[in-house]
Amino acid sequence: MTKKKNHLFYSIGDLSKSTGTKVVTIRYYEKIGLLPEPPRTEGGYRAYTKKHQETLFFIIRSRALGFSLIEIQNLLKLSENDILLNQDVLTITKNHLENIRSKISSLQKMETSLKNLIKECPNGKISGCGIIDSLNNYSDT
Repeated sequence: MTKKKNHLFYSIGDLSKSTGTKVVTIRYYEKIGLLPEPPRTEGGYRAYTKKHQETLFFIIRSRALGFSLIEIQNLLKLSENDILLNQDVLTITKNHLENIRSKISSLQKMETSLKNLIKECPNGKISGCGIIDSLNNYSDT
């Protein structure tokens, strides 16, 4: 971290270490506009601020909750408004929750199907194994 005119700046390496985010990911977030492009030092290096670090933590927490990059971009735009539009934030979050519930339901169906397939191959031999037979059978899909 360097200090310039009473401001603290982070190099991309320092920002990476402080947030646990790979340098390539930070650059990618800049490229797609999630993370604002930082000012440059006289030597041409990126000079990240505390605001960049906070935004990156916001992105990291949002990704951990499974939000898509587009959803995060929308949430970031909403958070930058002086008047936070709670309804818009709630809509994005509720839609995301519904997507997660749908994925959970699909995963539970897959789990049941796989459990049933495992029962079809009790002897551990390929010949007569219902798993292979089922996966080769086009009519079951």
